[in-house]
Amino acid sequence: MFDRLTEKISDAFRFVAGKSTITEKNIDDAVEAIKMALLEADVNLRVVRRFVNSTIEEAKGEKVLRSVDPGQQFIKIVHDKMVSFLGDTGLGPTGRPSQELQLKGPDTISIILMLGLQGAGKTTASAKLALRLKKEGRKPLLLACDLVRPAAVEQLSILGDQVGVPVYKEEGAKDPVKVFRGGLDWGKRNLIDTLIIDTTGRLEIDQDMMAELGRLKEAASPDELLLVADAMTGQSAVDIAKAFDEQIGLTGVVLTKFDSDTRGGAALSLKTITGKPLKFVGTGEKPEDFEPFHPDRAAGRILGMGDVVSLVEKAQEVIDEKEALELQKKMEKETLTLEDWLDQLRAVKKMGSLKSMLAMIPGMSGINEEDLNTAELKYHEAILSSMTRKERANHLIIGPSRRARIARGSGTSVAEVARLLKKFEKMRGMMKKMAKMGKGGAMPNLANFSPRVS
Repeated sequence: MFDRLTEKISDAFRFVAGKSTITEKNIDDAVEAIKMALLEADVNLRVVRRFVNSTIEEAKGEKVLRSVDPGQQFIKIVHDKMVSFLGDTGLGPTGRPSQELQLKGPDTISIILMLGLQGAGKTTASAKLALRLKKEGRKPLLLACDLVRPAAVEQLSILGDQVGVPVYKEEGAKDPVKVFRGGLDWGKRNLIDTLIIDTTGRLEIDQDMMAELGRLKEAASPDELLLVADAMTGQSAVDIAKAFDEQIGLTGVVLTKFDSDTRGGAALSLKTITGKPLKFVGTGEKPEDFEPFHPDRAAGRILGMGDVVSLVEKAQEVIDEKEALELQKKMEKETLTLEDWLDQLRAVKKMGSLKSMLAMIPGMSGINEEDLNTAELKYHEAILSSMTRKERANHLIIGPSRRARIARGSGTSVAEVARLLKKFEKMRGMMKKMAKMGKGGAMPNLANFSPRVS
């Protein structure tokens, strides 16, 4: 996400980077390059003008021109402006940051109304949100109130089963308000604390849809009205959000297909045009691929500063702290096994693509996934999976006959198996040194961990 924009803005920073003094011309050149980058990213023209004018106004003051490190000061100004344009730093009605969901305590039922056009991913986003809230300790219930789109109720039921969240539906129902009231009663009896309502959509905005949503809003008095929009539609998503806000009223937006949106125009325009925060983004097809939107972290990625906090959070989701400590001890004693290596390969896969992880590491957003030879990881996993547990526990017993069997089972060659074993021996030595270096050690080059198998 934001790939092109990050590249262009990084080019723009070259106008001021490393300079001991900055002139107004330097600033004009850099801001002009940033303006063109934003326009190419399909950012709303009004948003671009506001961003450029406010950046120039602050950058041409004494703050930058007389700064000890004017280049870094200019970059900080651009970063802070980006954060303010991406999100809201104020507080919502519950006293929590407005960027977060404004839900009641667990003793009272909170209601979330999911809105959007057909094809935006509203039903899937509803299930993903339910899973996230469940992991946070809430007891959500999905309500099937999209009674227009064929198979919408069935789709929600299937997704509910996948994420382990109950779905309330009424066979043959015609009135979504009646379904809501039935679901609310069911929720009260079953100690549910959050209702997530999947509503009707159309291919385009029409008054019948808006009238139905208006009735549902009046009956439910929702705590959150979230528009689900497709990030790939760019400015169309912003226009749709504006229309829904004017006719129904929104508290926030969910952008789906965020991982596929390399330009980022919708994300950068939404807050300024609608005044509503972007609260969640869909980052993949799996139920877990649904994240809160953090303006400061997104700004860091756009400007090539990385997002280490999100990377650590992803790692914590898939790596148990106790297992990590045990792994470090093995690394220190050089007793790491092929079984440990296989476990780590699978853990990395759960965290997402290497490209998405690289974007979170400062200074590495420009590295292509191809440079890491990610195909190697598939070869490695296939070879390791073709070994027996005994072989993975003690690689020294893998002689010629075992190597031949492993090669056949993994669809590789004996030479490739031999190279993997040789690489493992070398890696164990490297890991031992890294473990002893501890937190003060330098970060290794990720590309070196996957030399090409050929």
